[in-house]
Amino acid sequence: MKTTFTQSKFYLLALVGVAVTYASFLLISGEPEPPAKFSEMKDKLTPIQYNVTQKNGTEPPFRNAYWDNKAPGIYVDIVSGEPLFSSTDKFVSGTGWPSFVRALVEENVVEKTDRSLGMIRTEVRSKEADSHLGHIFPDGPKPTGMRYCINSASLRFIPAQDLEKEGYGQFVEMFTEPEKKTAAKK
Repeated sequence: MKTTFTQSKFYLLALVGVAVTYASFLLISGEPEPPAKFSEMKDKLTPIQYNVTQKNGTEPPFRNAYWDNKAPGIYVDIVSGEPLFSSTDKFVSGTGWPSFVRALVEENVVEKTDRSLGMIRTEVRSKEADSHLGHIFPDGPKPTGMRYCINSASLRFIPAQDLEKEGYGQFVEMFTEPEKKTAAKK
């Protein structure tokens, strides 16, 4: 059966009607109003940070802040500050994005099925802020065999020497050299 132009307009109007009805339901059901959250985030984040964390975007490979960062420290969610990854678990993947073998605090990284772009992948998001971080793949090095491929735009790097000052003192010890630990015990 051939669809006419008038039928196509009718179907489009019906689809718009469903979307408007659903949006109205969200507003009267007590659900948080997404535009306010997004508006607030737009003021706090750069355009690329907003696109990646709030719109599930991807930044360009090799042209981002942390793909080749070798400094010791931790990576936290750009929105909430929740600790996500450590430089001790970072490796060179050749992809142009920061890659890690594991999360620093496992419960802060949530895995979800991503069916976008015509494929099935495992997306990773931060637990508290629900920021899109990137994806996880089973092609990483030992010991986990996993590669957390993460957008720099979703992260803020805290250098090891600033951990205490920035409120992440619980992670200082992982960057303390063994001889300094021994000297401190004497």
